[in-house]
Amino acid sequence: MIYLGIDPTAGRRPLNYAVLDHKLNLVAEASGHPADLLAAIEPFPYITCAVDAPLMPNKGLLSDPAKRAEVGLPPNKTTYAQYRVSEYALKSRGINLYNTPAEAESAPKWMQAGWTLYAKLREIGFEHYAPDSTTPRQFFEVHPHATFTVRLDSVPYKKDTLEGRLQRQLLLYEEGVNIPDAMELLEEITRHHLLRGTLELRGLRTHDELDALASAFTAFVAHMHPKEITLVGDPVDGQIVVPTSQLKNKYK
Repeated sequence: MIYLGIDPTAGRRPLNYAVLDHKLNLVAEASGHPADLLAAIEPFPYITCAVDAPLMPNKGLLSDPAKRAEVGLPPNKTTYAQYRVSEYALKSRGINLYNTPAEAESAPKWMQAGWTLYAKLREIGFEHYAPDSTTPRQFFEVHPHATFTVRLDSVPYKKDTLEGRLQRQLLLYEEGVNIPDAMELLEEITRHHLLRGTLELRGLRTHDELDALASAFTAFVAHMHPKEITLVGDPVDGQIVVPTSQLKNKYK
């Protein structure tokens, strides 16, 4: 079994991916197009895959008064009606994330890229994840910011800042992912490097690469330790897998 994390984007190279083995060694890491990814994973028959993209458009569940009452929202109001149940469940706990529109055509390009990717994964034999399934190739939705938050037990620094990248890479290293120790990278931040403009921080991942690695790590936890995950939301409009057995009421 290998563990695949995919971070779709809307750039010229529309996805980043990372592949981990059962010991959390980095097997592959790259950015590219879906065809590049599919070629890279073709040799692997057993894959648990986590994709940082909503599984489907918003089904409007939180417009229904009964459903709203079920999740603790005022039945006769429209607050969070534009969110899927999973998105509301995370956002209400302090884990900020996107909301998925009901119309696929109005969704951001990266969401549309995610739906295209899910379709391609299904075409090559992937099925939706179930903790007790023995299907050799499975996928599920993940949200890397939620992964980092629950494993840190607090909201991390912003992901596109230097401290945010260092924090995320340090967490993954502490979790056992075989990537450079972020604390060692800090040794490169010297007066000389800063004054000369030669600071490189070789080995420090971009925030997109870190999101792909966090997704792959979540896939590892889901397969190896299924009792240590939570399926957040309603299956009708797509659940998000979070690597904790118990969500806190609020993350600060």
